Amino acid sequence: MLLMLAQWLQGISPEFGFLRVFQYLTLRAVLAAVTALLIGLFIGPKAIRMLTALKIGQPVRGYAMETHLVKSGTPTMGGVLILFAIAVSTLLWFDLSNRFVWIVLLVTLGFGAIGWVDDWRKVVNKDPEGMRSGEKYFWQSVIGLLAALYLVFCVSENNNAEVFALFVSWVQSGFSMDLPPKAGLLVPFFKEVSYPLGVLGFVIMTYLVIVGASNAVNLTDGLDGLAIMPVVMVGTALGIFAYVTGNVTYARYLLFPHIPGSGELMVFCGAMAGAGLAFLWFNAHPAQVFMGDVGALALGAALGTIAVIVRQEIVLAVMGGIFVAEAVSVMLQVTWFKYTKKRYGEGRRLLKMAPLHHHFEKSGWKETQVVTRFWIITMLLCLLGLSTLKLR
Repeated sequence: MLLMLAQWLQGISPEFGFLRVFQYLTLRAVLAAVTALLIGLFIGPKAIRMLTALKIGQPVRGYAMETHLVKSGTPTMGGVLILFAIAVSTLLWFDLSNRFVWIVLLVTLGFGAIGWVDDWRKVVNKDPEGMRSGEKYFWQSVIGLLAALYLVFCVSENNNAEVFALFVSWVQSGFSMDLPPKAGLLVPFFKEVSYPLGVLGFVIMTYLVIVGASNAVNLTDGLDGLAIMPVVMVGTALGIFAYVTGNVTYARYLLFPHIPGSGELMVFCGAMAGAGLAFLWFNAHPAQVFMGDVGALALGAALGTIAVIVRQEIVLAVMGGIFVAEAVSVMLQVTWFKYTKKRYGEGRRLLKMAPLHHHFEKSGWKETQVVTRFWIITMLLCLLGLSTLKLR
């Protein structure tokens, strides 16, 4: 919005020529981060007081850690604060004609709406389970598939007119047309190695990445500050990938596919980092507010969507290794429990408690130790992911 205003003022008078500085993507990304940070810090205390007054407190499951019982009643749904800061900051600083930012913003807010309903039911109905898993996955699947169906053609072409033409060509080909190489699955650390996915393969992979990342971040959000800082680090790293793929010179030099317009996602990533840090100010141990599903589901979906656009799905799994480990720990725990119960008549557990962070708490780690160590691991994994920019 401010970019369009600056361009309009430049057209009115040469005296406003200095506003050309806002055309620099890196500057707008930094300003988006600062704007989101200030918005979050400013409205944070007011939002916490409002949530407290409305008695929107976090219910704690009966089988949760005993040390977490003191957190019962802590204001939740703080993810609304994050999404508001991201949305306002992004709309202020990104190029409003950019289709990639719009799709990421819509997916983020869509998953945020699902999380909001889930959190609201937990609070109003005093039900720690909230929205039932089948209903939640249904709406996640609807948004994820719609995004995937658009992105499969959007990534392959440079504008919406060409996207529609490619879609028509795909239909006329009997749904068997191949996609350009840049729509394939890129393998990190190798030069120009990509596996063709086809339209169906791309849609399935995109759906799994978006929905999987959303739920993985949600499972990680169980300790004060545990989820938000890895989101900030991974999101910032993805912003660097977006800048590279959106710049034809850097993309050619680093042997990355050039995705015109993807660089503008750096503004969204900056806003997400700023909003995340502002939220961490209030979410650090002992937390004054929890993000709830409204924040966790939305942020995970945002990371997944950005990774698909910049063609770094595998790198996202590397940098977000903590999210992957948390999700896998739950799947293994549930699968093993059901298998042993069916075979031996008594369910057995692989971990002391799932998700993974609770296992370490049960093993004697303090909450702050788990959080800090998971942050350090994420930092190292992000550096490993960023090394794929050059080590190819």
